[in-house]
Parts: sequence; structure tokens; C-alpha cells
Amino acid sequence: MIVRTKLYIPHMRHEVVARPRLTRKLNEGMQVKLTHISAQAGYGKTTALGQWAKQGDALVAWLSLDARDNDYIQFWNGVTASIQEVVPGFGEEICSFLEKGLGASRAYAVPSLLNDLDRITNELAVVLDDYHFIESAFIHDSLAYLLEHLPSHVHLYIASRNELAIPTARLRAKGEFNLITMKDMRFLLDEGHVFFRNMTDLGLTSEQVAELLHQTEGWISGLELAAISLRNSDNIAESIRQFNGRQHHISDYLLEEVFRHLTEDMRSFLLATSILSRMNDSLCQAVAGRPDSQRYLERLEQLNLFIIPLDDQRSWYRYHHLFSDFLQRMGARTDTNDWVQAHGNAACWLERNGLDEDAMEHYLAGHHYADAVRLIEKNLDALVQSESIAFIRWMRAIPESFFAEKPLVELFYITVLSGIGDHEAASLRIGQARARFQALKDKLNEPEWKQAMGNIYFFSAVDAFLIKDLVKTSEYYERCERYMPEGSVFQTMWRYQYVGYDPFTDFLAHINDLHAAEVFLSRWVDALGNKTQYPLAGTFLAAYSRLLYEWDRLEEAERYANLALGRRDVRPYVRIFIQVATSASWIQQALGLPDRASELLEDLKSQLDAPEYRLFILKIEAEQACLALRQGAVEEALAWLQGCGLSHTDEVALLQVQVYMAYAKVLSAGGQWEEALDLLDRLDALLRREDRLRDRIKVLIMQSVTLQRMSRAAEALAKLETVLRLAEPEGYIRSFVDEGEEMELLLSAYGKTRPAVFVRDTAGDVWAYAKRLLQVMQSAPEPMRSVLTEQETKVLQLIADGLPNKEIALRLNITGETVKTHIKSVYRKLEVNNRVRAVQRARELSILG
Repeated sequence: MIVRTKLYIPHMRHEVVARPRLTRKLNEGMQVKLTHISAQAGYGKTTALGQWAKQGDALVAWLSLDARDNDYIQFWNGVTASIQEVVPGFGEEICSFLEKGLGASRAYAVPSLLNDLDRITNELAVVLDDYHFIESAFIHDSLAYLLEHLPSHVHLYIASRNELAIPTARLRAKGEFNLITMKDMRFLLDEGHVFFRNMTDLGLTSEQVAELLHQTEGWISGLELAAISLRNSDNIAESIRQFNGRQHHISDYLLEEVFRHLTEDMRSFLLATSILSRMNDSLCQAVAGRPDSQRYLERLEQLNLFIIPLDDQRSWYRYHHLFSDFLQRMGARTDTNDWVQAHGNAACWLERNGLDEDAMEHYLAGHHYADAVRLIEKNLDALVQSESIAFIRWMRAIPESFFAEKPLVELFYITVLSGIGDHEAASLRIGQARARFQALKDKLNEPEWKQAMGNIYFFSAVDAFLIKDLVKTSEYYERCERYMPEGSVFQTMWRYQYVGYDPFTDFLAHINDLHAAEVFLSRWVDALGNKTQYPLAGTFLAAYSRLLYEWDRLEEAERYANLALGRRDVRPYVRIFIQVATSASWIQQALGLPDRASELLEDLKSQLDAPEYRLFILKIEAEQACLALRQGAVEEALAWLQGCGLSHTDEVALLQVQVYMAYAKVLSAGGQWEEALDLLDRLDALLRREDRLRDRIKVLIMQSVTLQRMSRAAEALAKLETVLRLAEPEGYIRSFVDEGEEMELLLSAYGKTRPAVFVRDTAGDVWAYAKRLLQVMQSAPEPMRSVLTEQETKVLQLIADGLPNKEIALRLNITGETVKTHIKSVYRKLEVNNRVRAVQRARELSILG
């Protein structure tokens, strides 16, 4: 939940000192992408930005950050909400991504945000105040990506106490960076005079003002503290002379001086409320126990005592960070019981008022762990679905004894650890939980205990699968079935989510040993086949169908794909159903039924409702683009290339590999070979690092085909030999066959490189393997072999016009070798051996008019 006061531009006092020099510097930020206001606490960053924001004409979205925003989803929810304050209706799509959890958010939320920002017609400034609270590398990286692609009419202002943890060198080089430092923030002599004249009645001389500016180095909070302290001085000149030393000494000295002169009641109120990051009358009453809390808040504001109104109605306030830190240090010296009670009172008020996340922070700070666990149990579903990093932090702060007998909390903890990709921590907790749950047998009723054991064995199976141990996976899954034959709730939690903890969804992307996969999948496809409300069975059916397809056992693959398509329990689970439907489409194309292949993907798109459509459509359309290439509709695939919003320079996350592989394939087919190779090289590095053999094989195949198109034949054949050696032990077939005639030509050329005297090596006979692949390709169904691609049709038309190869190459902007490749393919498909007969046959088939 977003605290609305974080989105308000802080209220400015009427007597704020005008600072035209600083205002000009801030205005310059509207000509660049990023303005960084970098200064330590007390230099007036928030005041200056707030004053500038309220005086200007541009739209200003404001977000005040705190430590709780150090969470990817929370942070971008806050940014989106701040823009919604000034641009109604903004960011509906972004919010849907953020609701789906960390996996989908990291992949798509910021690109979606950029698309919506691009549609705004007005100049917009987005202010992130107190960015020094943000330490998450995920947030820094995503903010850097945002800045790189930020539309020219959007400008980011970041105020922080330290250097930015995002790269700015490129922005500086392009003149897109505006830096405002402590030197810019300091009061100059004329501003100091105005400050003391307008905001105090001390009647200081010019010399005394100059001395204070010198002692504080223009530090605004130091001057404010000095003014408050001097009101209580009997000898102003002597007090000014005592202000020696630098800022942190001055602040400690002056704050203690100010605090000492307050009434006992006021000091007690300040210490009690110092634990609050934001406060109003009612919350202060609950914490400090004073029914007249509003009077105290207003009195503090009258004293200019480092309290900041957060709205124009003066309902909500916060203490200046300097003052808050000082008060908390003072409070730490007081009775611990008072401190614990204050946090408890704050938490109870916040929970009653629906601010559960803020309440949790106070329960933890006050060591009210039982209440913290209760609040987690109350919000389990929402916390897990959001994959909140805050949830992990809370669980790590709670002593395990407080949830040792609460299996559901432990299981959800493991779920979120897995969901955010912290598999090492999840694995450790799974092992600990197995032993702990066994010990709970006599403390829980039997159904509850069996459910706990069944769920932990399901997680144990997932854990074993992640390290590619299918024997252990099967053993744990058998135990899961023994305790919970109806299935685990954790198998069905992410019904619509783009990615979750479930690694089984794209089974063969993870498991490199296809023969071991066949043993596992055939075992569990048979075991789960009769269960009607068991979506995991659909996952295994889809994986088995894909495995059989890869081995070119098309009829069997079709049977298992149809079984999965017919399961009612699979259709609601979009991630699983996409795997099933795309597999079925591949099979139909390979069987020579291209219309049915296209129809399956179109039907898949039409069955997605609004939230799922936005999350999954890119993946489906990438599949359609690849299918278009296989069917010879190159222009259709290129149209997707132009509209998909991807770039070959994008950073690719593992969950996006399939889409970017499709993108590279279309780039290559469209003649953008260098771009394709650049992307494929980075995909290969990622897949090698992540030990993903199947997808790496596909990438290497695409590299080989692309090099062949570039007439780099020797490199193409070398790349082909590499992939043949990787693929032969597992028996990959369709990954090669689906590349069509260009792969057929490559394999034929490779076969000719076999030495006269050949000794089989440990990698197997790759030449025999290449020959077997050729035989499969040459026996493919007629529809696949008879269709000319768009480029081949263009070549044939130019042949009919009487153009020689060299002129065809110039017209189509391709190499002469590529023209020869297309002509050979045309001859083979039309079953002719010369130009004249090719043109005649094409006219007979109505390919040419």
C-alpha cells in the first residue's frame, strides 16, 4: 500500500528564503534527463525542490522515499503512484505487471512505464527525494535502464546524501546530466542576511551573520539550529564565538542546546514520537498518550523546530531527518520498556488503520514478534503473490522459535525465497523444514501434519530438480504423493503469473539429459494421467510432448499434446497452457498442416483475458513470427520485428530468452545479420553460464545459419560442427530440421568435409549424425518442402525478368552466394534443374503470374 503523504510535495513555510541562483540550476534540469541534488543532511534539498516544484509550470510527480522503498515492487509502485497524482489514469498496465510479482515486474514493468511516459504530452518532472535509502541493485539497474530510454519531455530529479549507484558517464557525455552539489546548496552571505532578517527577531549584525555562515559553511540546518539556540542566549556575541568546529559537532551541540531549553512535557512528547516516520494527531495520541497531540505538533511548527508539514491541511507531519536521528539517539538512553511500548502502540494504531506494512516495521522494531507473525499470517496470500522482498526481511528478523510450529508460514517463506531466485537460501530452509515438520507429528492433527509433509516434499522435489537430479526429484515427488495425493496448493498458486517458483513449466529448458528426462516424464505422465484436478500433470504432458517432438516422434508427440489440450485443469494456468498450445502448433506444422499450426496460436491469443494478455502476448507473437518464417511469410515476421519493442542491444533476463531467440531469428531472416550475431553471442554466453543446453543448441544453430547467409562458409561449418557434437548424444533432430533448406544445405556441405580415413571419437560419429538429420529433412511432408519463401519468390521473379545473379544481388541487397543458395532451394522445391524450367514450373503452380 502506498502512503499518500509520500506523494505530496512538502508544505513550504511562507518565509522560505528566495534563492534565484539555485532555482536557475533546478530549471536547467528541465533541459536534461537527470538532475542529481547531492548534499548531506540539512542542506535544504527537500525545501529547495519543494519550493521549485510549487513555483514552476511543469507537472511534478513527487515521491518521498524511505527504507521500506528498498524493494523493487514497492519502489516502482511508488513511482507509478506519484505520476498518477498528476496524470490521472497513468500506468494501469504497469500496475498489472507489479501485481504479478517480481519475475514479471523486472522483465516488463519499466518498459511498460516508458511506453506510458512516451504517451504523455506535457513536460513532466519526476522527483525522487531521499534516494540514499535505496540500496537494491535491482532498483539501481532498472532506474539506469529507465534513464537510458527516457523520453525527452520527462526529466528525473534525484535528491540524495551520497553518490548515485547508477552510471552517469554516458549522460554526462551527452550533456544530459545536471549536478547540484553542497556548494550550490549552501547559503551565501546575502541569503544568510535574508534568512536571519525574515525568520528571526535576533537583530544580528552583518559581521555576526558572516561569522555564523563561516562557522557553519553555509549549512542551512546549522543556521536554523543556531537561530533557535540564540533565542535562549543571554550573550549572543559570546554564543556565536562558541560555535567552533565543523558540522557534526555543531549539530550535536546545538540540538542538545535546543532540546535542553524545551519543557519537560515537550521533551517527553518528542522522545515518544521520534520512532514515527510520519505522524498525525491520532497516531501521536496512541504513541505518546497525549490527547492534545495536535497542539504539540503545531507548537513545534511555530518554533520552527525541524518538523515538516506533509500536506496543506497540516494533518500529517514528519521530523527533519537530523532531528529525528538526534531524538532517537536520546530515546535510546531512556527506559527500554517505554521504547518497546511506544513501538507496540504505534503498530496497533497502524494495523487498525489498515497500514499493515508500517505496523509490521514497528512490531519488529519493538520485538513484538508474536504480533509480527500474526500479521504475516493475516496477509500471507498477498505477500507471497507480490514476492515482496520486505517479506524476506521480516522473516529474517523474527526469531525462528516464533514460527517453528507454523508450517504454513515456513512454507510461504520458502515459496517467496524461490520466487525471487534465492534458491540457495530456499534449499537450506527446505532441508531444515523437513526435520522440523517431522518433529511436529505429535503437535499437529494428522491432516494438518500430512499436508505440511506433502508440501515440504513437493518443495524438496523442486529443490532436487533445480540441481538437475531427476532421480531425487522423482523420489521426493513419490513421497509428496503419499502424503498429499490430491496435489499441493503450492502447485497452483501462480495461476496467472508470468513466472513463479515452479521450474517445471519449461522442463526441457532446464534438464540437459533428454534420456533421463524421458524416464522421468514417462513415469509421471502415466502416474498422473487419471487425475482430473492436477495441473502439474499438464506440465509433464507438455514436456513429454516436446521431448517426443524433438526426437521427431511426431504421432506420439501429437497424442500427448492433445491429451494436455483436453485437460480442463490446465487451461486456467496460462503459463502451462502456452507451453501445450505452442508445442501442438509445432507438431502440426511438422506434420504438413500449416493452417492448423497458425490456428492454434491464434486461438491461444483469443483465449487470454486482459491481465494475462498483456503479460503473455509478446511470447505468443514471437512464436507466431517464427511460424511465419517456417511458412515462408518473411514480411509478416518482419512486421513483428518492427512492432515488438525489442532491440538487439537489450539486456536479456533468463525468462526472456525464448522471445529474444525469436527476435534474433527474424533479424537474421531479414538480413540484419550483424545485429543478429551480436544478440546471439550474448544469448550463448548467458545460456552457457546458466547451463541451458537445449536453448544453447538452438542459438548455435541460428549462428551457423546466419554465418552461412553472410557467405562466411568456413565459420558456419565450424559452428555447425560445434552444435552437432553437443546435440548428438541427446539425439536432437527437430531443432535442426525446423531450420529448413538452409540447414539442409549446411548439413550437405558438412558431410563433404568428412576425412577419407575416419576414426570414431568419444563425441560420437557426428558425420553419421549429420547424415541422419539430412535423411529426416528429405523425408519431410510435401507442404513443408514445396513452399517458396518470400525472398525465393522475389529471386524467381527477377530470374523471370531475365536478370543475371549479380543484378539480382544488387536489387535485393544480398550477396551473390546468397542468390545462388536461393536458386538452389528454388530448383529443389520445384523439382527442376535450370532457370527456364523453374519459371515454367512456377507459372504452372501460379507462383508467378
